[in-house]
Amino acid sequence: MSEWIDVARAEDFAPGTCRSVDIDGVQVAVFNVDGNYYAIEDLCSHEAEPLCGGDVEGQEVVCPRHGSHFSLLTGEALSPPAYEPVATFPVRVADGKVQVRDERGE
Repeated sequence: MSEWIDVARAEDFAPGTCRSVDIDGVQVAVFNVDGNYYAIEDLCSHEAEPLCGGDVEGQEVVCPRHGSHFSLLTGEALSPPAYEPVATFPVRVADGKVQVRDERGE
């Protein structure tokens, strides 16, 4: 099983912000939505635009390039032009740090 990767200290990770972290060669966007943390692959499945710069609407992120919506819970593409989902990753807060890990393929 893969290890947990530190993203940021929880006190330094303000609500409404996103942090991008590399996990085994995959960029992962970690969002703080009102104190709840979500992690998804940081590339739109339509044209590989980073999602970390997109607007968050509820539990969805909007791709800044073409406006596709993705669920922060499931990674599902919710609107065109994207049709393919993006990967999601487990997130936790441990010892005051927001952490994420890659469980794909486990």
